[in-house]
Amino acid sequence: MTIAVDLERIQSDESAPTTRCRILATAERSFREIGYQKTTVADIAKTLKMSPANVYRFFDSKKAINEAVVERLVGEVEALISTIADAPGSRAADRLTAVIGALYRDTSERCRAFPRMHEMIEAAMSESWEVCRHHVDRIGAVFERIVVDGVARGEFETDDPAGTARCLHTAIARYSHPLLVSQYPDAPMPDLDVMIAFLLRSLRPAGR
Repeated sequence: MTIAVDLERIQSDESAPTTRCRILATAERSFREIGYQKTTVADIAKTLKMSPANVYRFFDSKKAINEAVVERLVGEVEALISTIADAPGSRAADRLTAVIGALYRDTSERCRAFPRMHEMIEAAMSESWEVCRHHVDRIGAVFERIVVDGVARGEFETDDPAGTARCLHTAIARYSHPLLVSQYPDAPMPDLDVMIAFLLRSLRPAGR
């Protein structure tokens, strides 16, 4: 028994990044398929054919695993919209429209494909608020970059780009917040195109 445990420890030490990634991939799949609440660390370990103790060498709790899974998921969408926001040569209004559309599609598609994903988000919001707050801050920073550039180009008018970015992010929460999208899909709301047109009009310089 001691030899087997020691061998497992040696193997995991030699490929720590790979083992960590395998744990996260397995946990994410389980969270999506059977739900966060029903998934245990023992389940994750069993799927990976390792001991729960070895999983705990990389993550000290299921909460820590969920934090890492959520960070990876939100990192993907953050990278996507950053690429759109920083695209050279396009109008700020076009980039803002594309970013909002990308957030909406990403959230809608994930919620439709993985209806249990909201459990991960609920857990992150209740147990790991810092992960969610940092994500909100990074999305807000993307909006702010577009607003600042739009002002510099004469497309937008605002004396407070940071505050305007927060208003934009708040205005699209109904289209981009996983819990709102997954749990209240039939709640009354304007079409996304209508909301975007409204937001762009609010940014347009007076007299234009």
